[in-house]
Amino acid sequence: MAGTTEQPTTRTRSWWGWGWADAHPDDAECTAMGALLPGTLSRPLPVPRVRDLGIGSPAVEPPESLARLVTSDPADRAAHAMGKAYRDVVRALHGRPGRIPDLVARPVDEQGVADLLDWSGDRQVAVVPYGGGSSVVGGVEYRGDAHRAVMSLDLTAMGRVLEVDAEGRAARIQAGTLGPSLEDQLRPHGLTLRHFPQSFEFSTLGGWLATRAGGHYATGRTHIDDFVQSMRVVTPAGTSASWRLPASGAGPSPDRLFLGSEGALGVITEAWVRLQERPRHKASAAVAFTGFHDALRAVRAIAQSDLAPANCRLLDAGEAALSGAARDGSAVLVLGFESADEPVTARLERAVGLARSYGGRYDGADRPAGAPAGGGDGSGAGGGDGAAGAGGGDAAVRAWRSAFLRMPYLRDGLARMGAVAETFETAATWDRIPGLIDAVRTEVGAAALKATGHPGMVNCRLTHVYPDGAAPYFTVLAAGRAGDEVALWDDLKAVAGEVLHRHRATITHHHAVGRDHRPGYDLQRPEPFALALRAAKGALDPRGILNPGVLVD
Repeated sequence: MAGTTEQPTTRTRSWWGWGWADAHPDDAECTAMGALLPGTLSRPLPVPRVRDLGIGSPAVEPPESLARLVTSDPADRAAHAMGKAYRDVVRALHGRPGRIPDLVARPVDEQGVADLLDWSGDRQVAVVPYGGGSSVVGGVEYRGDAHRAVMSLDLTAMGRVLEVDAEGRAARIQAGTLGPSLEDQLRPHGLTLRHFPQSFEFSTLGGWLATRAGGHYATGRTHIDDFVQSMRVVTPAGTSASWRLPASGAGPSPDRLFLGSEGALGVITEAWVRLQERPRHKASAAVAFTGFHDALRAVRAIAQSDLAPANCRLLDAGEAALSGAARDGSAVLVLGFESADEPVTARLERAVGLARSYGGRYDGADRPAGAPAGGGDGSGAGGGDGAAGAGGGDAAVRAWRSAFLRMPYLRDGLARMGAVAETFETAATWDRIPGLIDAVRTEVGAAALKATGHPGMVNCRLTHVYPDGAAPYFTVLAAGRAGDEVALWDDLKAVAGEVLHRHRATITHHHAVGRDHRPGYDLQRPEPFALALRAAKGALDPRGILNPGVLVD
């Protein structure tokens, strides 16, 4: 059964920063935020304008047969030049976005993708696949000058749910379908993909698949890998179409070759994905801890139980204060449960009991001991807001949810004040987690102080938990160096990468590799696998046009 795409919105996406242009902090809010960090600017940098970039004519023109799919409009090209990382925002603020694509192509079907790849190969045009453009690791930009021209291949015109198999709870969906549209098209069937990354509103199914994205459910099926039945991928060497199966032991999985390939091996055009019934029962709570390491032990116990919380997000004291979940120096564990067919209150009570056995404080009211009262509307997740399991009446949960959704916009406001405000994430086994978190806080904080002369803030939260480990997510706030913010962040990120490597923690848990994580990825992957990946790249993309510089050279 075919679906329909969502109606166009009248809101405008920000070409230089996160999300909607009308949702960014104004100058007064930026100034107020900057005043909280020593060493920032006295007033915010101006919002950048496309016309100030001096974008020239494209180096190539498409043939008449493809002209209807391609534009060289300067604003469109600027909006496709970068992703949405801190370093991207800062480069745009200073009018230095890097190599701007010559063309932006929007194919409407698989044949259009194939035709564009054929033409690009003949003309030595680099092709950078582009979904919603929310990459924070340099995954959708071109760096270097090895190609005659660059084309951004925007898949969002391919945004339909093509079939729904209600009996098998699965759907065939085009890769350019944005998160809200995907859920809107599934809703009449009472089904959901239940994949809600923070970028949900501004990212696509194809982007999730190409980056092995993680959703915001802390346990169980959370990575997009868990939902894939089959995929169609157009490569310069032909189209790969795997069978739709519930499982298979027939050799290495063809889907696994393209999951996480970041557009370097082919262009994902559609996939069959597993669906679930929409949740009807939700409950949440927040538990405060005086000691962060006690909270870590509580989270491990919950992760190793059979409770399977939708949300099990641990905020350290700094993260809890920033979000408003607690302001007394406590760490806060945000718990959420949901189910389509049975009440979840008993499971929540058992999880809270486990947390209390490790020193957690919960008074049974609508907040943990030490958390602020009031605020929020109590609306829950599961409908696509990215705040998994956040239903119920807990004030601290509502405070966290509101801050979580607003945070990327505030980061851009701080960038306008010359501050460093960025995140990075990882995953490691439980035996390494405490030492890893302590080392990151200490060493990245020291590097920020040395580089700027002002103390920085390094906060941590756990976003995903497993029986054998967890995924820490770090926020870094520091004074910048006027005009040199990108280099400063690159230096801090290099220190963080060294700590992760020393503790055998992955360079990325769910943000992907892109170009920014290549040094860490090259160190992490086994060399025989690197040889196989290079061979796959050479076989599928012999002219080297697909997202050059990502994963392999």
